[in-house]
Amino acid sequence: MNSGVLQAAGPVAQTIASLSWLLFAGGGLIFLGVMGLLAWALRRHGSAPRTRLWILGGGVIFPGAVLAALFVHVLPLTPFRQAPPADALLVSVTGHMWWWEVRYTSTPGQPEIVTANEIRIPGGRTVAIALASDDVIHSFWVPALAGKVDMVPGRRHQLILSGDRPGVYRGQCAEFCGEQHARMALHVVVETPAAFEAWRQGQLLAAASPATPAQQRGRQAFIANRCDACHTVRGAGEPSRLGPDLTHVGSRLHLGAGSLPNSPAALAHWIAHVQQIKPGARMPSFGQLDATTLADLGEWLGSLK
Repeated sequence: MNSGVLQAAGPVAQTIASLSWLLFAGGGLIFLGVMGLLAWALRRHGSAPRTRLWILGGGVIFPGAVLAALFVHVLPLTPFRQAPPADALLVSVTGHMWWWEVRYTSTPGQPEIVTANEIRIPGGRTVAIALASDDVIHSFWVPALAGKVDMVPGRRHQLILSGDRPGVYRGQCAEFCGEQHARMALHVVVETPAAFEAWRQGQLLAAASPATPAQQRGRQAFIANRCDACHTVRGAGEPSRLGPDLTHVGSRLHLGAGSLPNSPAALAHWIAHVQQIKPGARMPSFGQLDATTLADLGEWLGSLK
């Protein structure tokens, strides 16, 4: 899993990485120069230096020239109101306390693809992400693919990115947004175009029918305990947008915005111990359910791929 600022996996991140190395090198040279002047000052004997000349040169002219040169260098690289290409993949991401709602622009006549805490994109294709917040200020940041953009309630911002090579790239909310800010991770999965298209076609389908008695009992428990009051599973219960869409939750890598690796056992554990794993989350713990019911729920939800 790649999550480093300097481990660029896309053209936007590569630009940021190049600028970072330039700043590192420039800062290092300035540091050496300052240390050299300090050593010279400590060893110097005789008359005092011309203070005004040093203040004017070292405190005004030199930093002004450096900042002006840096501005001229960076300005052409800054995407002001950048329009995505016509074939760009359009994705909208909404920040919630504390999870990410992800929606893909759908073709007329097809159901909308809705997922949570995970964005899948085809390698080499430009992706235009519309960013919004449902509650407080969040910040979208996937260091290996792009810079960070704040998500302000009532406003919509755009981020352009692309991934050069397949892999899983971890992101994070970069603006303190409450008690579980640290557990608001996001994963971008870059796939080959063929793998992405297969995933996309699978996401268009309704939830898979239960294949075993345990999965059938899990589906019944989901409806009986009114889980559909907050979570949508297309084909099971009523739709809702209060919590993450679970129609294909079994295909995701993690649970709880990066809190747990996804598996049927982890799903059962999450349902029973949400408030122990992620205190303050909007979902209550369902520890009152017996072990068999929890296992059946985990088995059924894990089959939704």
